[in-house]
Amino acid sequence: MALPSDAQAEGGDTLTRSQAARRSRVIDAAIELAAEGGYDAVQMRDVATRAQVALGTIYRYFSSKDQLLAAALVQWAAEMEGRLTLRPARGSTTTDRVVDVLRRASRALEENPQLTAALVTAIASPDPAVRECQTDVSMIMVNLLSTALADVPAGERDGIMRVLSWVWFAALIGWVNGWSNSGTVGAELENAARLLLR
Repeated sequence: MALPSDAQAEGGDTLTRSQAARRSRVIDAAIELAAEGGYDAVQMRDVATRAQVALGTIYRYFSSKDQLLAAALVQWAAEMEGRLTLRPARGSTTTDRVVDVLRRASRALEENPQLTAALVTAIASPDPAVRECQTDVSMIMVNLLSTALADVPAGERDGIMRVLSWVWFAALIGWVNGWSNSGTVGAELENAARLLLR
């Protein structure tokens, strides 16, 4: 998995190449464990064993499990953004293009429900260490939608992106908490996009 170029340690120091590689292994190990067993399967000792690092090394980069999983979501979302950028949104109208982006992104989340549930649980955490990751994920969402919404005036575009981001987050929280099933995430997003853009 690709590592963000500005990866930092817990104290904010920029990482050396070897530190960045260790950090990346830690994130990859957390993703693997979450994909296998969900949120509860991600235990810091198990992450350390799988990443082949000392337990203390993990805490150099992440102060909590939620921060680690939230950072994994940022990395995963950035990779998804890269894949979607390679295949621009399809559709003859702005609404169709937005729906295409939202449906493709939702399908990517639905492909691994245990991983998605773990990542969403972590990003929803009130842990202050997660706040930067929450901002990063929001920015990636804006980037995903901005090209599809290029024909919409800037003032409206910002509001539409903000509302769609909240609908997406609420739909994911509902799915993770068992209030709805995974298929409703894409449907709720499409419904919101069509209402906002008609």
